[in-house]
Order: sequence, then structure tokens, then C-alpha cells
Amino acid sequence: MKVCKFGGTSLANAEQIKKVCQIILNDETRKLIVVSAPGKRYKEDTKVTDLLILFGTKQIEQGRAEDKLQRVIDRYAEIADELQLPSTCIERITTDLKVLLQWDGEDKDAFLDMVKAAGEDNCAKLVTEYLFKLGAKATYINPKDAGLLVSGQFGNAQVLPEAYERLAELREKDGLLVFPGFFGYTPEGELVTFSRGGSDVTGSILAAAVKAEQYENFTDVDSVYAVNPNLVPNPCEIKEITYREMRELSYAGFSVFHEEALIPAFRAGIPVCIKNTNNPTAPGTKIVEKRTQTSQIVAGIASDSGFCSIYVSKYLMNKEIGFGRKLLQILEDENISYEHSPSGIDDITVILRQHQLDAKKEVRIINRIKNELNVDDIHVVYNMALVMMVGEGMRQSVGVTARAANALAEAGINIEMINQGSSEVNLMFGVKAVDADHAVIALYQEFYNKEEVPVGIC
Repeated sequence: MKVCKFGGTSLANAEQIKKVCQIILNDETRKLIVVSAPGKRYKEDTKVTDLLILFGTKQIEQGRAEDKLQRVIDRYAEIADELQLPSTCIERITTDLKVLLQWDGEDKDAFLDMVKAAGEDNCAKLVTEYLFKLGAKATYINPKDAGLLVSGQFGNAQVLPEAYERLAELREKDGLLVFPGFFGYTPEGELVTFSRGGSDVTGSILAAAVKAEQYENFTDVDSVYAVNPNLVPNPCEIKEITYREMRELSYAGFSVFHEEALIPAFRAGIPVCIKNTNNPTAPGTKIVEKRTQTSQIVAGIASDSGFCSIYVSKYLMNKEIGFGRKLLQILEDENISYEHSPSGIDDITVILRQHQLDAKKEVRIINRIKNELNVDDIHVVYNMALVMMVGEGMRQSVGVTARAANALAEAGINIEMINQGSSEVNLMFGVKAVDADHAVIALYQEFYNKEEVPVGIC
């Protein structure tokens, strides 16, 4: 039994949905299908989820947003019409969406999660209807009825352990099961979404729950590339990559896979394969526990911007018990999470997502650190990017940091921060955001263009 997840580009219009359904029917082991909301049909188009957010925001701010909701209804109606589905299909979807207009004005976060989830939910109903038209025994599965239980953080749900036992019962159901991604329900019955892109998470949870032989994640590329193809023409394709490598690269900016999605599959030992809806016979990229080929030092290079750093210096900091805890407690009091915290004997840098820090919070935090920790120096640096090299092979290789630093120096890029995880699977550089793309290109040229890449990696 395979669990297959199809992303937004795979479901953007009727033609794409026809491809998806043919892929499903071509392999009888593809039984549990997870769908995203319809994505962009062309570059300037708007995703259905973004249309729903526009509707929800206007409904909250102005109380009337029928025009925005109609754009969503029209997208589904266009798809249903081109698939020649019965009128009852779009009537059901229209009724479902118009329920959102009856919001009572209470609990904005709960309302927005309900709005966002409508994209996946109604796409699942539409795909089910088309599979049924093709003669397949297909059933739409409601996450609440199936038992996808999650925590109550709106927009950032986490699956609850008891969900797996309930979801395992799906294995015993007959026919094709179409499951909407991106959301679940609290034990109290309230709808809550995962973070954006969370349909990947749904697929991974279901694969683990039903003990699938494989979790196939269909997108719009033949495989994962070692670097963003918009930066480097014809980059190396990754044929095989470990869970840990992929997790690190997803965090660092690889958009092909949600950074949290691999955890359920990894824990259950379910192999993952990323495949192309538009070229389903291509082998894709396999994500496994251990690579068969590890001689390539670097598996991938990625970057992500939108970071800032708080630099704190105090003489004999390393002798002061509890200094780090007190520093991080100040951030916790401001409801700020941190990403990394490289340190020396007399200084420490805390890397944050920049959007968490506004001018008022910055002043409060700086004043508290000065007054409560009696530091010698503190300053905040904005507009940083993190450039990450990832590879299991780095652990056995000497001189990786030197080669990377030299490549950046030759490209004229100043390194603001260096950090290597204790696993030695990643090496991270903090640079100015404007230098991020140049840094990725320089590192790719150093570790790919100057090496003979083994067959099986690329």
C-alpha cells in the first residue's frame, strides 16, 4: 500500500487533475491519496489558498467579502465543468464555501484556519467525484471522522500520538481513499491547520499510521536538485538522500518538501519518493534512512533569508552560571523563538526569524539584557541570510569548512557567522541577505563543478 500526496501545481486545473487520476489508477497499490488545494495555473495566477486568505482577511476586516469568495467558487466551477462532473458536485462545494459567510465574528484565528482548510477539503471532494466518474471506487475521507487528532495551535497544529491508532483503520477500508491535506481536528472537535504547506505533513502522518510501503510525494519537478535551478542552470539531480539531509535542506529553503513532513515517515521507517506529476515514469528522488552512496561530500546547498541576530558580549560570560538560560528567558517572555545560538567564551549570538522582532520589542529586549545581565555590548543586525551546506559525507571529510570559506572569500562575500551542528551533517554560514544567492552559487561551483560526482548521487 502506497500513500500518495499531490501538491497544488499537480491539481491546478482540470488537465492536471486528469493526469493525477491516471497516475493513481495506473498503480493499484496507490490506495490512500492526499490532496492539496489547487495551485497556480500560470506564473501570475493566484493559488486557491491565497484566494481564501484574501477572502478571510476581508471578511474579518469589513464583514462582507462575497466577491472574494466568488473567485474561489469560480475556480472550482471551472475545473468541475472541464471535467464534466455532475452539477451536484459544484453545488455541494458552493454550499460548503458559503457557510463561511455565516461567521459570527468570534475567534478570528479559528475562522481563518477554517477558511484556509476549505481549499484542500473541497479539492478532495472534487477529485473523489472525478475518480468515481472514471469508474473507480473512490471515497472522500473527512479528517475528523478518520481521527486525525491534532493540538490546538491555530496555523501550527501538531499531530497527537493517539491519532496514529485511529488512522490505522484506514488500511482496512476498500477502494481509493481521498484525504484532504493540511488540517486536522482537536479532541474537542475544532478544526486546526498545520503550518503552510502542511499537506506534506498529512501525507507523512498517514503513511506512518497505515504502515505504507512507500510515501510518494508528487510535485512539478523530476527530482530534488542539489541547488536551486533558478540560480544554477542544469544543476545536479539528487537520486538518493537521507531523511536528515532532506530535513536540513527543507529548513534551509528547499521548497520542494515541508520541513516538518519527514518526521512521521522517518520514525516509522517509511521510505519517501518525490516524483513529478508531469513525468511520472522518472525515478524521482528517494529519501531513505541511509544512503547507499556517501562519497559525495555535499548532498545539497540552500539558503533562506529573513533572519536577524542579537549579539551579546560580556567578559567572563563562560564563568557565569545560568547566563544563557537568562538570555533565552527574556526572548521567551516576548514570545520569540530562536533558530541558532553560536557562542564563544565571552560572547553569544542568537539568530531569530526577523518577523518576530519589531521596534518596540527590540527596545524592550535590549533594555532587559542590559539591565538584568549587565552585558558589555549588545547590538542587533538585520537582513541576514543563512546559507547551509548539507551532507552525510562531511563527517568523514577534512577541510570542508576551509574550502567553503575560501570559495566565499573568492566571491567577495563576508561571513557574518559560522555554525556547524553537532551531527556534522550541516555547515551554516550567516551572510548579508543581498549576498545569499552569490554565496550558494560559489559553494556549488566549489563542491560540484570541481569534483567528479559519483553515479547514483546525481
